[in-house]
Amino acid sequence: MAEVPSLSGTPREAWITGIGLASSLGEGLDAHWDALNAGRINVDEAGFAPYLVHPMTKVSFDAQIPKKGDQRQMEAWQRIGTYTAGLALDSAGIKGNTDILSRTDMIVAAGGGERDLAVDSAILNDFAQGNAAPGFLNERLMNDLRPTLFLAQLSNLLAGNIAIVHGVTGSSRTFMGEEAAGVDATRIALARIAAGQSDIALIGAAQNGERKDLLMLYEFSDFNLKDKFAPVWQREGRGFALGSGGAFLVIESKEHAQARGAKPYAKLSNVIADHAPRKNAGSVTATLDALWSRLGPLGADSAIITGATGAAPVTAEERAFLDKHRDIPVRATGTAFGHVMEAQFPLGIALAALSLSRGALFAPNDPAGVEIEMTKPPSQIVVVGAGHWRGEGMALVEAI
Repeated sequence: MAEVPSLSGTPREAWITGIGLASSLGEGLDAHWDALNAGRINVDEAGFAPYLVHPMTKVSFDAQIPKKGDQRQMEAWQRIGTYTAGLALDSAGIKGNTDILSRTDMIVAAGGGERDLAVDSAILNDFAQGNAAPGFLNERLMNDLRPTLFLAQLSNLLAGNIAIVHGVTGSSRTFMGEEAAGVDATRIALARIAAGQSDIALIGAAQNGERKDLLMLYEFSDFNLKDKFAPVWQREGRGFALGSGGAFLVIESKEHAQARGAKPYAKLSNVIADHAPRKNAGSVTATLDALWSRLGPLGADSAIITGATGAAPVTAEERAFLDKHRDIPVRATGTAFGHVMEAQFPLGIALAALSLSRGALFAPNDPAGVEIEMTKPPSQIVVVGAGHWRGEGMALVEAI
């Protein structure tokens, strides 16, 4: 996305005024900042062996989802997302402000929802034991699954629950498409604000990575990191460790933020996306090169935060792109957070805005030497997302 004209002809500046984070590293901005600078990694090598996951930190969901009935009707990914969205609204200072929330647009990136493993297992067992009469499957699905389930939970249930629990009742969009959905959620929010079609938006995603059905899904294509943990840059194509967590952002026009006295974390200046065909070696590298050229001018005090997965061959091709910019400090979120799929790009945006607001890039966590120290405050951070299977994107986040 290049310059987007507003309805008045001049693009409006977009500020990031709220950040909500909850992951395997903790809850909230201070907890994440401290964990990143300490190089802390929370990974479970035993619970889903041989697969590795980054488990969700323990949180009190009551703090953001006060009604137990609301919590009970959500699966874990929805609770994580609804909770993290509440953190973002708190951070932006609009929690409970019905006037602003009634016109806050919402764009959620979501996966296909969670399976009900108990129902799946019972049905498969009955089939295996020859206890499946005609119409058996339809009967079980109709009687055993709650109305909000159709094989898996509907993807837009997260946005629905955020609307119910937090009162975010502007327009609502849910994008699917794994990592690319997170890129597009950010891209569309920025485009609408720049064009004057939206004043304020809540965007983000969440994932429960501690799921046998999800591990099975990615194992079919040999994407799961197995047996022993390694940082992203030392995996040599061994894959990703799924992570649990949520990342939500409040993005609004500069004028709207100033009118309500909001203090920004950073400015979201550009978001661009592409879809390399990946039929030929080097296509991802070429696509990232092209996106880089469209970001806008970059100064000497810039940095890169990437959601590199560790999967082959895409991470090797992303590494080839990064090797052309070795003078720019890089940080890979996958080492500490695991891969949170749809939330990976919003997570990168959140960490970029947090870093810019604190006048420092968090410490490297990479024995391979790809990530170098940055001693001066960054003024620009490029967020890079290259999906494990499809989709590429970049965002330019700048200090204010």
